Amino acid sequence: MMKKGFIFDLDGVIVDTAKYHYLAWKKLAQSIDVHFSEAENEQLKGVSRVKSLEKILEWGNKTISESDFMKLMALKNDDYLGYINTMNESEILPDVLKVLKFLIEKEQGIALGSASKNARTILKKVNLFHHFEAIVDGNDVVKGKPNPEVFLSAAKALNINPEHCIVFEDSVAGIQAANTANMISIGIGESSVLQEADFVFADFTHINSQFLNELINK
Repeated sequence: MMKKGFIFDLDGVIVDTAKYHYLAWKKLAQSIDVHFSEAENEQLKGVSRVKSLEKILEWGNKTISESDFMKLMALKNDDYLGYINTMNESEILPDVLKVLKFLIEKEQGIALGSASKNARTILKKVNLFHHFEAIVDGNDVVKGKPNPEVFLSAAKALNINPEHCIVFEDSVAGIQAANTANMISIGIGESSVLQEADFVFADFTHINSQFLNELINK
């Protein structure tokens, strides 16, 4: 059996921290008088903190100084960290653990490839840190998705060629990054949104061991 690399995004794939990002961004947007709803939040999925704030300012037609920009970013992160500090294992999305355990049993390479700079903290909070052979997050990469840097770095850390890697993603930018990296892309979410993915599942409860075995033996 060949060892493949299975690379997981974090937010919206392993845990639903998206709701905490939403609350933190909403609070920030309101503080500078910019309308922010779930529709706007959708456009920030998989996007870096800097780019997200730039988008919010653009939507509100606002210009702020560099120092205020840095202050707002720090405030948003503090709010977000306040939320994730309360996280525990109950926050792991359905059947993620089952899939991870199956892949560990099959001695496959498992990595995290996330834009989040808090990925390690979150994995420790939900007690999944030890399941990952390699972790590449926002602290390790320069270019955000759809640039494939995060996934290529994860493949390199696993010492597995990109074409032998499989990526689980919930954002369009993430699917595009996986495709550019020449990896198999598996969308977690709506097929109408993630139509560029090689496969799409609503969540991990729809992924069975037969499908995982097929990926391993491809």
